[in-house]
Amino acid sequence: MRIEDEIAQRLTQAFAPDRLEVENESHRHAGHSGDDGSGESHFRVLIRAEAFGPMSRLARHRAVNAALGDVVPRIHALALDIG
Repeated sequence: MRIEDEIAQRLTQAFAPDRLEVENESHRHAGHSGDDGSGESHFRVLIRAEAFGPMSRLARHRAVNAALGDVVPRIHALALDIG
C-alpha cells in the first residue's frame, strides 16, 4: 500500500473527516535533504473533522500523529492543516 493511501486510511478511521486531502509532494523535493529516492518522503495533509473542535492546535497535531503511528517515522516531512 502506498504511504499516501495509508495516511488517508488511518485518518479516516480515526476522525471520520468531513474533508481530507493527502498530497504526495515528494517530487517537489527530489534531490533535497530527506529525499530517499522512494517517491514517498514528503506529504501535505488537509483535514477537517468535528472531532478537532474542542482541541487546541497542539492537541490536534498530537492526535493526528498518534493516529498515523508508525507512518510518521517512515517519512521525512509531514505538513498539516488541521481544523
